[in-house]
Amino acid sequence: MRIVLVGPPGAGKGTQAAFLAKNLGIPHISTGDLFRANISRQTELGKLAKSYMDKGELVPDEVTIAMAKDRMEQPDAEHGFLLDGFPRNVSQAEALDEMLSTEGMKLDAVLDLEVPEDEVVRRIAGRRICRNDSSHVFHVSYKMPKKEGVCDVCGGELYQRDDDSEDTVRTRLEVYHTQTEPIIDYYKAQGLVVTIPALGKVEEVTARAMEALSREDA
Repeated sequence: MRIVLVGPPGAGKGTQAAFLAKNLGIPHISTGDLFRANISRQTELGKLAKSYMDKGELVPDEVTIAMAKDRMEQPDAEHGFLLDGFPRNVSQAEALDEMLSTEGMKLDAVLDLEVPEDEVVRRIAGRRICRNDSSHVFHVSYKMPKKEGVCDVCGGELYQRDDDSEDTVRTRLEVYHTQTEPIIDYYKAQGLVVTIPALGKVEEVTARAMEALSREDA
């Protein structure tokens, strides 16, 4: 299957993408991973992307599209993929359609993870990260440390990242509504959108998505 995963920041796209890709036996293609891989390998596209990022500018669509195209042409993506973070706007969605059409392919589904805005703010603004190891993540409501402000794993100081503050989260949501949300209407016109309520345990959301995909595939 060829699937696009969309949803606001804090919807759990990365977590769901990893579970779904494993269950479906297809690669999880994340925009963030693409950028990191190309920059670390110092590919031409990676160098180009880094030149914009170093100036604090958005990477142009054509660079992102070229990275995604290169990744989707790898052998492991021959029988399908799950895209996470791409396309990010209607121009990228149109480019993806054109890419697939050239190869005689099409998308099977667009999974829209639906989360109320207040829950998105609660999820992200409540995160606390360990200064010693950023993989140690806690939450003021869902995963509280035994001692406030102290990492259970290594005793490091827990802090809130600048981009996790409530004001920043609301700004990120505005960007999502303006730039990315329009692709949902774009794909609805093609009859591809499947809306998945993304509240609840991770495995419950995955089960809803798998059930919806099985209906789409029937």
